[in-house]
Amino acid sequence: MRTFSAKKADVTRKWYLVDANGKTLGRMATEVAVLLHGKHKPTFTPHVDTGDHVVVVNAAKIVLTGDKPRKKIYYRHSGYPGGLKAESAEILLKRNPASLVERAIKGMLPKTSLGKQMGRKLRVYGGPTHPHKAQQLEPLTI
Repeated sequence: MRTFSAKKADVTRKWYLVDANGKTLGRMATEVAVLLHGKHKPTFTPHVDTGDHVVVVNAAKIVLTGDKPRKKIYYRHSGYPGGLKAESAEILLKRNPASLVERAIKGMLPKTSLGKQMGRKLRVYGGPTHPHKAQQLEPLTI
């Protein structure tokens, strides 16, 4: 028997809606990363982007367990000397909840051009509304 290898034309993409209300950040992020990567499909091929589109709503209501809101630090750098900025997860969740969820999910994808392509299929919104009504989103329970 021959090994199946998916081609770009063979891939059919679905749209999933994930409600992050009351979900733990890491557990929700792993489920979404699997959908973006395409590992939930029997036609998964490592060198082809076989993943689906994912829309995450209510990112502002995500839960961090233990002391992570205070102790987990997110860093970014401007590229200039002395340009290192540090921010706790608690402050980042208040300032930009979509960024917190995006960083958690994209950090679980491959660090290659294929991983960047997978990350482009992710949409995160802080509130319950989103502009993707036309895509027939399939609700996903995590």
